[in-house]
Parts: sequence; C-alpha cells; structure tokens
Amino acid sequence: MTNSTPETASPASQEMKYGERIIAEGELITFPNPRVGRRYNIDITLPEFTCKCPFSGYPDFATIHISYVPDERVVELKALKLYINSYRDRYISHEESANQILDDFVAACNPLEVTIKADFTPRGNVHTVVEVHHQKASS
Repeated sequence: MTNSTPETASPASQEMKYGERIIAEGELITFPNPRVGRRYNIDITLPEFTCKCPFSGYPDFATIHISYVPDERVVELKALKLYINSYRDRYISHEESANQILDDFVAACNPLEVTIKADFTPRGNVHTVVEVHHQKASS
C-alpha cells in the first residue's frame, strides 16, 4: 500500500485545497453602515500581504493599512482578508497593488474617503511605501 501525501501526490491528483478555493472565489462583501450620517474612521491593518514581483518573480511582502470613513456601506473583514490573500500568486508591482486595492475597495463600499498604505518589507536595501487616497466628491 502506498501512502500518498500532498507533497508526494502527482500534480494530476492534487485538487485545489478548500482555502485556495475560498480565496479564488473571494470578493469584497459589504454590509449597511449602522451609523450613516455619523463621521467615524475605521482603521484596518493586514500584516501578511504577499504578491510576486512582475519582473523577477520574487515574493514581495507588505503590511497593508486601510483607513476609511464609511458612507452607506462597511466592508466585511473576513471577505477583506480573503481578498487580500488573493494577491499572493499575482505578478504585480508595489504601485499597482496599492492602486488596485484602492479601486476595488472604492467600488465595493464607496466610502466618504479612504487611504491605502502599502508598506513593503525592504528587499535589496530598498524600502518602498506606496500611499494612495480617494475622497468622494461633494454633492
């Protein structure tokens, strides 16, 4: 009898793990702001962001800071975590990752304002911080 582990199983017999499936299907989910009309900040830190350099293929690591003032919708935290995890195998620059997160966040919950700060771990003696901001136009 052969004992097959995930490390030794043939690629054809390996199927997507449940966590990978959930991440691949993930999208930003929102719910109604319980205090519409009250201006308040929500600060979220995601310290395990990873993506791949589009030039070298090396992994990049960052802490993503999201600070926003909600309007009518608030982002659901587990969905946000899964969305952020979806970047881990993506070939994307530091600049584009911060901008894409901002665009997707604004599309999902249309906050009054939001700042995304991507603080990348130094690699090759270079430390990059990309900060992008969106503010809803006044009516």
